[in-house]
Parts: sequence; C-alpha cells; structure tokens
Amino acid sequence: MIRTSDVWWKNAVLYCLDVETFSDKGFRGCTERIDHLHALGVTCVWLMPFYPTPERDDGYDITDFYAVDPRLGSLGDFVEFVRSARDRGMRVIADLVVNHTSDQHPWFHDPTKRDWYVWADEPQTDGPQGITFPDKENSLWEYSEEVGKYYLHRFYKHQPDLNVSNPEVRDEIARIMGFWMELGLSGFRVDAVPFLLEHNDATDAMSLPNPHDYLTDLRAFINRRNGEGVLLGEVNLPYKDTMAYYGQGVGDELTMCFDFVGMQAMYLALARQSSGPLVKALQERPQPPRDGHWATFVRNHDELTLDKLPEDERQEVFDAFGPDPSMQLYGRGLRRRLPSTLNDDYRRIRMVYSLLFSLPGTPVLFYGEEIGLVEDLSLEGRLAVRVPMDWEAAGRQRHSPDSLLTWMRRLIESYRECPELAWGTYQVLDVGDPCVFAHRADCDGGTVIAVHNFADRAVPVELKVKGVLTDVLTGDGCDAKLELGPYDCRWFRLTDK
Repeated sequence: MIRTSDVWWKNAVLYCLDVETFSDKGFRGCTERIDHLHALGVTCVWLMPFYPTPERDDGYDITDFYAVDPRLGSLGDFVEFVRSARDRGMRVIADLVVNHTSDQHPWFHDPTKRDWYVWADEPQTDGPQGITFPDKENSLWEYSEEVGKYYLHRFYKHQPDLNVSNPEVRDEIARIMGFWMELGLSGFRVDAVPFLLEHNDATDAMSLPNPHDYLTDLRAFINRRNGEGVLLGEVNLPYKDTMAYYGQGVGDELTMCFDFVGMQAMYLALARQSSGPLVKALQERPQPPRDGHWATFVRNHDELTLDKLPEDERQEVFDAFGPDPSMQLYGRGLRRRLPSTLNDDYRRIRMVYSLLFSLPGTPVLFYGEEIGLVEDLSLEGRLAVRVPMDWEAAGRQRHSPDSLLTWMRRLIESYRECPELAWGTYQVLDVGDPCVFAHRADCDGGTVIAVHNFADRAVPVELKVKGVLTDVLTGDGCDAKLELGPYDCRWFRLTDK
C-alpha cells in the first residue's frame, strides 16, 4: 500500500534555483530568502549544481561531488539551508550530474580510474543522438595526449563521460547519493538520463546488459535510504520512449519525468492561438505508473527546446516568439523567458501560469517566474535565462494585489486546495471553439473544471455539465454559459448542489 507521505511529490510545487544567481551571498543568502519561497507556496526546492567547478558550464562541470563550491559557502551552510527549508515544510532535491565530470576532476587523471571513463582507440560514429552543442563541438570524441586515446563527451569536450557500465562507477554514484541524502536531501533531479544509460553503446566492450536495471537499482537505493525519496528525470524523448524510464509500466525506475512534449505543444498552441496542439499532446500522453507522475513546466534552466516539433511547426513558434536569430539557440530552441516571449502581455502571462497549475502533473517553476523575470540576450547561450534574481521587483510586488507574484500565490493556494488536479483523472472537454482549452479533473467524488482562452478575442463558452459551478479563485457561483475575455482563464468546482 502506498502512503500519501511517500508520494508527496504528487501535489508538490517545485521551485528550481541556482544558488549563485538566486543570492549573491551563496547558501547563506538563500537561507535568508527562504521565507519568500514559503510565502509563495513552494513545497520542494530543486537546487542546480552547487559543487566545486571550474565554471566552464555554469556548474555542470564538476570537480568534486562531495563538497560545496567555496564561492557559495560550506557544507554547514548547505545543511542550514536544508534545515531551514524543512522547518517550513519544504523538501530539497538537487541536481545529480553523473553522466560526466569536469576534465579537471582528479578521477580523470588517475591511472587507476582510467576505466571510469569511456575510451576508444579511434573516434567512433557520433550516434543517433547527434552533437548536443553544435555551435561549440564538431564531434563527441576528443583525443587525450595524456592517455593516447579518445574519450567520449556527449556534451562539451571538457566534460568526459563517465562509464556507468563499470560497477565501481555505479557504486560511487550510490555513495554520492547517500552522502547528500544523509545531509537532508529528499531526492534528485537526474541530469541527461538517456545519455547516462545509452552512451555505453559507444564501444562494444562497455555496455550494461540492461541499462534500465541501473535506474531500478537507484530507485531501490533511495527508497532504502529514505522512503520519501524522488528521482525526477530529464528525459527529452517522445512519450512512447519516455515511458520506458518509469520502469516498463512497473514504476520502479524514475519517479517523475518532465513533460517536454506537452510543453512544446503548449507553445505551438500559444503561437496559433488555438488549443489544438495541446489537446492532441494530452490525449496522446500515456498514463504513468500508479506511483509515477509527469512534471509540467513553462520553461526550465536551459534553452526552451522545441526539438520535438516538426521543422515547420518549430518555425511557427520561432516566428511568433523569437524571430530574431539572437533569440534562438542551436536551431532548436529559444533563449527567452515567458514575459518577453509574450511581449509582456500580462493577461496572457497570467493565463499561461493558470494553465500550468491546472494541467495534470506536478508543476515546476524556474526561479524568477513568479515576478516576471526576463532574460538578458547579451549573455552567451543558455546563460541568457539564468540571470540574477531581482529582489527589488519581488519586494515591490509582495504587497501589490495586482502583481504577478500575488497571482502566482493565489494559483498555488488554489492548486493545493484542489487535490483533483494532482491526484485525479482528467478529461479534455469540447466547448465548441478551438481557441478554448477546457478540461476536468475527477477524484474521490470531487470535480474541478478549468477553461483557458488562447485567443486575443472574447469567446462564448458553454460547459455541458450537470451540477452547480463555483469559481475556485473567487468563490462566486457561475453559470454554465459564460464569456471568456481575451486570454481569460477560470477554474470551477462542480458539485451536485
């Protein structure tokens, strides 16, 4: 029997932050700002990499998995942050970046750990996944003068891939996880999961008999260490392929997977001012295992990838939201945050976040979304969206009833009061106009209906339901026939009296 406390992530509100950009005082500064997250309604903080690093990939090039980068504080500062979060009912997870290390990691230069990495006498074919950063790299293989062989790097050449088929590497990863869980973590966001498991095909001599067995082992490990532990996977694949990472229907691998397909469909729907692409994606989205869930998001810490859209549809989104080449990245994504993407149209921004919190899945916020933080296109690549948190803006919005921050607080409070959205089954409703996305969520006799107008015009809507409708956000009674204003959004509770 699954206990509710063991699946806390089903109705969690996750908040991703970069310690370096969230506060210029590192972990101590983040602890000082913890009440901002608590007041917002966050229930789980996801920390981007905070480990020692030469900082050639914004912290994802790690030189020590057991320490805090001195620029950000100490292990004691980390523990104090986790304790402060726990005191306010918030859990903390962190990035698990074990697909690769920095080329400055001691392991990479230790002759006794040579087979901790993936080597070949000659460069191999680059494989079906292709080159991740085509603006910086032209191969997945780099020659090492020190070793006299080529090493695999799915990402930058200064990030050699670990050989996860090596039992010693797998044991070391378990030790890393155990170390941080002993210090209070409730799980991990697992970076680049498909690459972590599949890069071992690079050489015939190095491959796991069944790569997914390794995820099963990791899930079992965190369950033994901490019954509430979560593995949130970055798996940017089509739905059918992503499902395998939950555990072949058993639910013994990843706990949650990001819904990349649904996110990209949402942006196409926004560009077309039609709910069609999102409806199609949700109708095609498989149901995860009983103790699994989808993680939904508006954007994350990388480029806003559109790689799962056909080229013509991707171009539609580019034309609508990032026509200037400086706004695009790798030919597959946008390096913009939502407010500037939507030309600072407050109605539309409010509607998108209402959609996020009402869609089936666990909502994930990227720091600054709650105050409308925008990108800085003068920064290179993905760094454009990883800008410093604007605490002055947060202060101005805190007591303003019409601010985005106040709207986000209301949405999160309403989301937490509507368990149907997190725990229930959902059904897309036909309201007669393709501009409107409407769906209902049902759980234990309760029903919540959400309607969102993707168009810049008013749309009449009739909800063909039996019962009494009450506006969730205002508490007012409503008629089944209503008119949605441009980019309007409404949540209703349906009761029989």
